[in-house]
Amino acid sequence: MTQTQAPSTGTSPGSGAWAEPKPTALLVLADGTVLEGFGLGATGTATGEVCFNTAMTGYEEILTDPSYAGQIITFTFPHIGNVGTNDEDIESVNMAARPGACGVILHSDITQPSNYRATRHLNDWLKARGIIGLAGIDTRALTVLIREKGMPNAVIAHDASGKFDIDKLKKEARAWPGLEGMDLVPQVTTGQRFSWDETEWVWGKGFGRQDKPEFHVVAVDYGIKRNILRLLAGAGCKVTVVPAKTSSDDIMALKPDGVFLSNGPGDPAATGEYAVPVIKTLIDSGTPTFGICLGHQMLGIAVGGKTMKMHQGHHGANHPVKDLTTGKVEITSMNHGFAVDKESLPQNVEQTHVSLFDGSNCGIALKDKPVFSVQYHPEASPGPRDSHYLFTRFVDAMRKAKKK
Repeated sequence: MTQTQAPSTGTSPGSGAWAEPKPTALLVLADGTVLEGFGLGATGTATGEVCFNTAMTGYEEILTDPSYAGQIITFTFPHIGNVGTNDEDIESVNMAARPGACGVILHSDITQPSNYRATRHLNDWLKARGIIGLAGIDTRALTVLIREKGMPNAVIAHDASGKFDIDKLKKEARAWPGLEGMDLVPQVTTGQRFSWDETEWVWGKGFGRQDKPEFHVVAVDYGIKRNILRLLAGAGCKVTVVPAKTSSDDIMALKPDGVFLSNGPGDPAATGEYAVPVIKTLIDSGTPTFGICLGHQMLGIAVGGKTMKMHQGHHGANHPVKDLTTGKVEITSMNHGFAVDKESLPQNVEQTHVSLFDGSNCGIALKDKPVFSVQYHPEASPGPRDSHYLFTRFVDAMRKAKKK
């Protein structure tokens, strides 16, 4: 199958459309499918798993989420890039690496930015970050393909000359092993410990600072997002961020009131080979612990459960989740291709949240320890703030533990 959808007007890539209809980018799937489009951003090739994201806004935050390492994102919303980019909306903390998606697929070309916060055109931003982009294909057809067959391995390629060795690209796509069994956390975690005190962005004021913290939280960085750190700081926490392979002894030596297990990319079982033993020790210590996304999945493994690869994953900002502890439904932001198998959870673990799309597990809590986690991203604002209460729950758990 070959698809090409050339824009009708314009003069240059990334500025409204293209000068000529010659394809300058390809998406080559492992099954041999070739999708032709028009290149954006960086040139070259990148290999990864293709997923689709249904969010209508927040593309810069999505593209810089370290959890997307090893993935090529297809945006189902056709108009991506129309508010430009800026330095404030970047989510990745480790700027020394290139965390986040390795490729992006769009339906339409990028228009000129139309937002007072924009400082750079998305095409220039993609180029500077080394992200390969492709536009001009029927993203609806690609989304249907993913829904029917699952998330495929693929190569995305961009060459301004339009010359490609398709047979070579097909071999590269077939040879890529996929995300199962792949530990990508070393690519995105911080290289050294650091402190964080920046709080949420406020319109007209910018970001604030936490100068009177009540608690000390150690955040284990498996690919942590900036807004998670901001909400922890805003909830009254001094935050110390440590690398993913930090030992439990070194974590406890910092005398935390609570431990946070962050989001991140790759297979939780693979990262769990070194992370799960640490998490088990933290649980046994009785220290209040809160996990998100990859942190949630590895916490599930640590308490005796199992994780599984999902067919198409959950990626978007419109996912309804029911909090079984309150009966309330919240609209959440999600990005995961693995999930905790709820049938594998032991009796001392309570399922606290469930997806109303497919019934998959979205949260757990230990019945005998101040330990809980969720699959989705409560620091995001799709609801817009439906899930921020989880940070309050974490603070309440630390306050209760300190009183004991």
